[in-house]
Amino acid sequence: MSFDLSQVDFNALREVDVRTADLDSLVDIKEIAIDQELPREQRMAEFVRQVRNPYCFKVGKIAVSVGFSQDGVTFEQRMEQYLKML
Repeated sequence: MSFDLSQVDFNALREVDVRTADLDSLVDIKEIAIDQELPREQRMAEFVRQVRNPYCFKVGKIAVSVGFSQDGVTFEQRMEQYLKML
């Protein structure tokens, strides 16, 4: 099964307010499993497919909002660091 990242509206996902998000609707990042044998692009796509919103998810019972600065590390770089740690 392939997942097309180009079809994801990351701007809309970024706008989700973690303070008003339904905790039960958020994906627990601890439950995500990524096959490390997949190429980097496929691991990234699989993470986004599973987490549904890489900017707003939960860790246990805690809602988490992720943001990135315009002049800092890119989302791709952070995602790569995260996937290497899995």
